[in-house]
Formats: sequence, structure tokens, C-alpha cells
Amino acid sequence: MVPEGFVRYRLTTGALLIALTAGFAAQVHADPVIGSMNVVTADPGVPRPPGQPCVVTLFNNLAFDDFQSRPYSYAPPTACTGAWAKVVLEADFSVTAGRQYDRTATLWLGGVNLYFGTTQEPSRTVSPAWHVERDLTDYTALLRLPSLGQAVIGNLVNSTYTGVIHGSARLLFYPATARARAAEAPDAVYPLGSDPVGSTTSLNTPSDKLARTLTLPRNVERAYLDVFTQSQGNDEFWYTCVPNAYATETNDCGGGNFREAEISIDGQPAGVAPVYPWIYTGGIDPYLWRPTPGVQTLNFMPYRVDLTPFAGQLSDGNPHEVAVQVAGANQYFSATATLLIYRDAHAKQVTGQIIRNTLASQPATPTVTSTLVAASNGDVSGDVTTQLERHFVIEGYAMTSRGRVTSSVRQTAGFEGVQDFTINASTYRQQTGQRSWAESVSESRVGKLLTVERRQHVSYPLTIDYNQQVANDGSSSVATTVHQGYRQHDDHRLFGMTLYAADIDNTVDSADTLQFDASGNLSSHSGQQSAQKFAFRDTLGGCYRTALTTQSGALASYTTGSGCPDGNNRVSWFAHPDGSPDSSLLPGR
Repeated sequence: MVPEGFVRYRLTTGALLIALTAGFAAQVHADPVIGSMNVVTADPGVPRPPGQPCVVTLFNNLAFDDFQSRPYSYAPPTACTGAWAKVVLEADFSVTAGRQYDRTATLWLGGVNLYFGTTQEPSRTVSPAWHVERDLTDYTALLRLPSLGQAVIGNLVNSTYTGVIHGSARLLFYPATARARAAEAPDAVYPLGSDPVGSTTSLNTPSDKLARTLTLPRNVERAYLDVFTQSQGNDEFWYTCVPNAYATETNDCGGGNFREAEISIDGQPAGVAPVYPWIYTGGIDPYLWRPTPGVQTLNFMPYRVDLTPFAGQLSDGNPHEVAVQVAGANQYFSATATLLIYRDAHAKQVTGQIIRNTLASQPATPTVTSTLVAASNGDVSGDVTTQLERHFVIEGYAMTSRGRVTSSVRQTAGFEGVQDFTINASTYRQQTGQRSWAESVSESRVGKLLTVERRQHVSYPLTIDYNQQVANDGSSSVATTVHQGYRQHDDHRLFGMTLYAADIDNTVDSADTLQFDASGNLSSHSGQQSAQKFAFRDTLGGCYRTALTTQSGALASYTTGSGCPDGNNRVSWFAHPDGSPDSSLLPGR
């Protein structure tokens, strides 16, 4: 049996709280100071095209000290009314020193999500501040018109939770020039949520839906869905949970450790999106994430699902429901999604239909096996293994101004996870290893001629070793190590030839040990350390490499550019080194 008072995953309040023609261009920031205890990451910023941007402020130095949203109004920049090469959101946040939980942060405009992330937890002596950026070029159609938006960071402030969050946000518009041509942005942007200003939807069970019924233009040529699914509540640590049948003997959360976003159109399966195992800065052991948070913790990246095979169906003038569900949801996931539509500029009416969909016959039901053995004295040992792999093809045609265009999405989506337990009177140890992945190929054929092809591979590895030991006097220690990874490969092909390819590899490794007295109060911690490495490389010579280490809550080392030509980071202005999605047919837009 697990000793009484064992801490599970979140400490209690009492315990702790470059352009194709213009060369290379990248944001240049001063290197962080060794010894600093402020937030530091190895992540790249959004690369920018040459030229001076127009800046529109959304809000400035707002305080978030309650659960009310902060509304703002938006109008397009009057000095940059022409075509834009790029649009970038910049936001700066901070939280005062004291005690405060991590909080979910979202920014919205006209119902569309502009930013999704969480906040850094402060300490008694450190008031952390951090900067985030998101490439919003594909949301250009939304930004052409005035609209209302809001910032949502629900935050409890009282005599116990004293940290007040502050934030500022602005949009930067880079005019198109001869050196940075206009973006090949979608023609229309539709939020799936029902709130006209913007908010997330809670998905408590696998049957709950984030859905919207839309009547779209009659000349849809391509369609994509940007999906965010963030774990909350009982699902916050879904990656550590076991199927209900094993929850009692392992003293663990139920519901299993498989989660996946399921996309449908008119109830028909239309695609899947793997769920990233984000760990927030209060998760498992808050010291693990000071001063470097986990992968994407402060700035989530959406997963883009290609819905182009449905273009003909979506163009028929009838209302269509586009929906997102989370397989395995168990109280709960916070979800939002945005539909991006490209229209055929030379056709008033596009017709067509789905001609093959093998996903419809493959439910998201993983295979679970177990070697768990429970002894008569209550000791438990063994593992629980969860696996699922599906290969599917969705194919449809559309009669466009270019003739009959056949679009297909071939994808292999998988999940594998092993949770090994050692439980006895003095030990509770859970070693979790899992990986979600998706290998997808999107093809477009005009007649029998293969024209455009996009290949993408994503992989989300996660390992956690949670080792809790109880001494004879009732005191205990909790040693935790975590490895998170985010790997992505993109390949753009035209007539079978690779025009552009890029690779991203982002890893964070953290460790810490907590010490508790016999009453369960945190007495100290030791061995706090972490390391992050971020690498990006593309076939145009772009290269970004940054690595850092931390010790005892402070930055210990920081290197950038090492391994790139001349020891310098060089990234094309149109590249996406942060892993944000891009659906332009050709690199450089």
C-alpha cells in the first residue's frame, strides 16, 4: 500500500506552492545573464522580414488579479494598409514575488485565439518576467477588420495567494516589399467557439464537442484546422494516469494515459491531432521548472489538421458542422480551434466530394496490457502498457478553375506508453515512458499529375521517474526526473522534388528532490537542475541552435549559435523555427 500522506504530482498549498531573396533575418536578443533567476528558455523568436513594422497595441500593463476577462478593441494599422509579408504577436508577462499558482493565459480577437499558454509561478524572492511571440500571418483575413478581443488570465489574489500577474500585448505588421513578398494567407478565418469575442470550451468526456456549424463560401479550395487541446483538472496529469481497472491498486488517477484530439465534419471522422503533454510550472515539483519551464509551457503551438479533401463538400452551400473531441477526456480538456479557408479566386462554385475515408472505421481505442502483481501484504509491482496505431487515408476531389483536383491525406498516428510501478511500505515509484506521434502526407493532384506534396512527422516523447521514499521516522523524499521532447520534420515538394525541408528538435531535462518532515511539510529540496536544447535546420542554410543549463534555480550556462555556420544563428524570415504551422504551398510564401 502507498504510505499515507504521499504527495501526488502537484504539491499541495501547504507544501509549495532569413528571406528567399533577402538573405537571412532573425530577431536578435541579448543573451541572458549567468546566475539570473528570471525565466530563461532556448526557444527562438519569430523571425522577421526586412523593413519597419507598424505596431498596434492591444493592451498595456494590465493587472490580472481576479477571474474577470480584460477586454480590448482592435483596429488595423492605418499606416500599413497594403499587403503584409508577416504579422507577429508579441506579449510580455510578469508576476510579482510571492505565492501563486500557474495560470492559463489566452488572448482573443473576434472569437479567434491569438495566443494560448500558461504562466510562470513566482517565489518569495523572484518576480519572473517572460516574453512570448506567435506568428499570426495566416490570420491576416481576421486582422483586416476592426474587432473586439479580450485577455483571459483568471487569477486568485488574497492573503495566501499574493502574486499579481501583469501583461502587455501588441501586433506587428510587416509590409510586403520586393524583398519580402506578400503572404499566401488564407482568405477566411472562422473560430469554432460560440463566443463572439473568444473563449475556450471544456471537454469533460470523450463525447463532449467543441463544434460550430458554418455555411462557407461556395469556392473552398483548401481548408485547415488549428487545434489546441490543453489538459486541466483531473486530466492535468493524464500522462501518468492508468485505466480505471488499475487505479485503486496503483493509487493513481484513472482514465488511462491515452489522449488524442478527434476532428469531424458533419459527424464523419476528418482527422486526428496528437495531444502534447505540456507540464505547467506548478506541475509535479515546481522547482523542476525554475527558471526554465517545460517544452512550450509558456507558449503552446497549435496542431494543424489538413481538411482539404473536404473542400468540395464544404463548398456546397449547405451548413456543415466542424467539431473537435478528445478521446480519453476525463474531466477535462480546455479546447479551441480555428478553421482556415483558401478560396478559388477564379471560380464562383467549387463542387466535389469525399471518395475515400478509412479513418471512419478505426475508432481511437488503444490496447492495454498489464503485468501488475499485488502481493498479500499490499505490495504492487509491474507495468501497464498502452498502445494504439492507426493508418488511414482521406481522399476527396474538387472541381476547381484548374480542373479536377484530387486531395488526399495519408497519416499514421500512434501512441505507446509504459508505466512501471514499485509500491511497498517505504516506496512509491512510478516510471512513465510514452510517445505520441503522427506521420502525415498531404498530396494534391491535377488529373493524374502529382503537383504539391507536404510531408510532416511529429513526435512527442516524455519520460518521468517519480520516486518517493519514506524513512522509519515518517519523513520522506520525492526524487523526480523529467525528459520532454518535441520533434518535427517538414518537407515541401513540387512535382516530386523537395523544394524545402526543415527539422526541429526541442528537449528539456529537469531533476529535483523534495524533502518532507513526518507531518508532510516541505522542509527542503536538493539537486535542482535542468537543461534545454533547441535545434532548427532547413535546406536553405537556416540554422538555429541554443542550449542552456540551470543549477539551484539560476542560469548556469548559455550557448547560442554553436554548431551553426560561423557559430551564428541564421534563419530565413519566412521560416517557422518555433514549430508553428505553415500551409503555404511554396516556401517563402
